Amino acid sequence: MPNRTRMTLWRTPAAAVVATLIAAFLAPATAQAAPRESRPVYSYAHAIRESVWVDTGLDEDGDGRGDRVAADIVRPSEPARQGRKVPVVMDASPYYSCCGRGNESQRKTYDAQGHVVQMPLFYDNYFVPRGYAFVGVDLAGTNRSEGCVDVGGRSDILSAKAVIDWLNGRARAYSSRTGGTPVKAGWTNGRTGMIGKSWDGTIANGVAATGVKGLKTIVPISAISSWYDYYFAQGAPLYDGGPDELAGYVESADAQAHCADVRRRLADGSPRSGDWTSLWTERNYVEDAAKVRASVFLVHGMQDLNVRTKHFGQWWDALARHGVERKIWLSQTGHVDPFDYRRGAWVDTLHRWFDHELLGYDNGIDREPMADVERHPDQWVTSAAWPPHGTRTTVLHPAAGSRAGVGTLGPRRAAGTETFTDDPALSETDWAAHLTTPTPEKAGFLTEPLTHGLRLAGSAEVTVTATPTTASAHLSAVLVDVGPDTIRDYADSAEGIATLPRRNCWGESTAGDSACFKATRAKTAAVDYTVVSRGWADLGHYGSAAEGVPLTPGRSYTMTLHLAATDHVVPAGHRLALIVAGTDKDLIDPPSTRPTLTVDLSRTAAKVPLVGGAAAFDRATSGGGAAPAPTVLKGVHAPHPDRHVPTP
Repeated sequence: MPNRTRMTLWRTPAAAVVATLIAAFLAPATAQAAPRESRPVYSYAHAIRESVWVDTGLDEDGDGRGDRVAADIVRPSEPARQGRKVPVVMDASPYYSCCGRGNESQRKTYDAQGHVVQMPLFYDNYFVPRGYAFVGVDLAGTNRSEGCVDVGGRSDILSAKAVIDWLNGRARAYSSRTGGTPVKAGWTNGRTGMIGKSWDGTIANGVAATGVKGLKTIVPISAISSWYDYYFAQGAPLYDGGPDELAGYVESADAQAHCADVRRRLADGSPRSGDWTSLWTERNYVEDAAKVRASVFLVHGMQDLNVRTKHFGQWWDALARHGVERKIWLSQTGHVDPFDYRRGAWVDTLHRWFDHELLGYDNGIDREPMADVERHPDQWVTSAAWPPHGTRTTVLHPAAGSRAGVGTLGPRRAAGTETFTDDPALSETDWAAHLTTPTPEKAGFLTEPLTHGLRLAGSAEVTVTATPTTASAHLSAVLVDVGPDTIRDYADSAEGIATLPRRNCWGESTAGDSACFKATRAKTAAVDYTVVSRGWADLGHYGSAAEGVPLTPGRSYTMTLHLAATDHVVPAGHRLALIVAGTDKDLIDPPSTRPTLTVDLSRTAAKVPLVGGAAAFDRATSGGGAAPAPTVLKGVHAPHPDRHVPTP
């Protein structure tokens, strides 16, 4: 067992008193000590199942009535009879009918009276017997909700926020979608924790950024923090579809019929030029991190090429600046839920997190390491803080080598240039496979083989000064660990897991809602290199994110690319490499021309977050052995993402 060290917290004395009082109130009268864990003492089979429609205060579909969103509720019946109030676990999603949730694509099902029978995932099966209510909210314009989908904007966020307001007595709800009788949430204490993967987790981020009272914690899994960064990377298009197409993908039939104006506004506000517009400002939750009252347990796959890790990196850093209580898990997977790569530990940790944050139990989770990081498949390490104490930004400079396009990477600035020609048919995996060989589509720079391991933790930047030959150009910057390893096969369609036929159970079942889910195992690949982090940009946006401009051929431009966050150890014997190139096939779209770019090495540098900083780099690169002979390296080829929608 690892040593237990204190996770950094920012609690006020008043909050601590409230937590203590809640724990005392919920403890059995006969208990001799404060409880440390909620137990499955309530009947799931006899749980109350009901639906309410909450007034959002909006009329996005333009029918002259306020939009109502459906909230399906499963809650234990015993506390209600005893006059005891329970906290809420809530997942607000657009996927409950169109696409399904989880590895088995579960959808909500209903009985003849319209009461929910199957609630996707294990949350209700597991937490309702332990004294929680589970609330599954259909985002506006989806499933049984009114209104329109606006892809992370006002309607999305306020439709979920309205439910939290209703749980805390500040909003109105009714027993039917139209008409009906008013319904109050007298059974809850209002303390709510939001959870969800992908778009669901994104909504949790957005609602937390409103500062709504009653939201005590969020658990965003593979979640977006700024919708611009989902569709663009500093002006470079990442997907050929836009938010209007995404809205159409998840909308209900009613919304399809009545929300054309909203879809048109989404299309008009998200031009394929990559320019920043007011639409993106509204959907940038990072800028509102100062409003967050809830604690945040953040989970992300470090090889997620759907919701890329820039999202968690910038959100985490903003939360840290504003003193938000935080915890983090980082896996080697792609866009995968922790229930499907670390199931037992995940259920236990999430249980303890909700017990602490929503029931106020002193179970010690706040004194455990802040970060869990998957170093090798199914092998995890912890850090007392993240990034770890002693992490320092270290400036590394590329330098020309003895062969064109194969240079060195080190602490000293160098003169000279390197030239490459954009080839939209090639990707980062093609570049990395030929790192030690001159090829015309990239410039690569490598350290000597390391004598000690080197840990990168956080977000890197690469500043490039380049002269294009045409009026448009895209740039890619990629950090690579060059050396043999066995990693999760994130390029596989399941992004690092294999689903097995056998099942295991987490909670209680009914005939219509099983708590038993297919087991999984790690799906691995043996590789000669691992892409650690990447970033992209349109060089025409060098001066401003708000508006790209045509480039002047023959003129040099300087632009800083923001790379995705990571936590990776380059072990002794391996080398750290930087690749600078153009279009990264399947990950960004190509520019309108095919430029050749000349990189000024004296004005190009990488700022890399290293544990131990420059001293650690000097130690790791002192006395390195001979470089391996040039060869074609084997890696995993980045998956072709769905070019229209984020995978649920």
